[in-house]
Amino acid sequence: MQDEWMLPCMTKKIIGMDCPGCGIQRSISLLFKGEIIDSFLMYPGLFPLGFLLFFLTFDLFYKVKGTEHIKLWATIITIGTIITSYIIKITIF
Repeated sequence: MQDEWMLPCMTKKIIGMDCPGCGIQRSISLLFKGEIIDSFLMYPGLFPLGFLLFFLTFDLFYKVKGTEHIKLWATIITIGTIITSYIIKITIF
């Protein structure tokens, strides 16, 4: 069920194919409703992306040793998760 506030995907409207970001709005909506598993299944990249954004914000205020490695690996995991789930979505579904 699509909520009223959700924006349509322009890539899907123009090309007729999902983009790597398709599903993130519904995933956020499900997360706010407390449906964590459904949120993860809708868009698995949301969770590593949330951690990355949290850590980048945290790093602005507090300096921790080794933050560059954490940011690098969090970015790699986030991008890897998004790309992997996108490839699975377009090949299987």
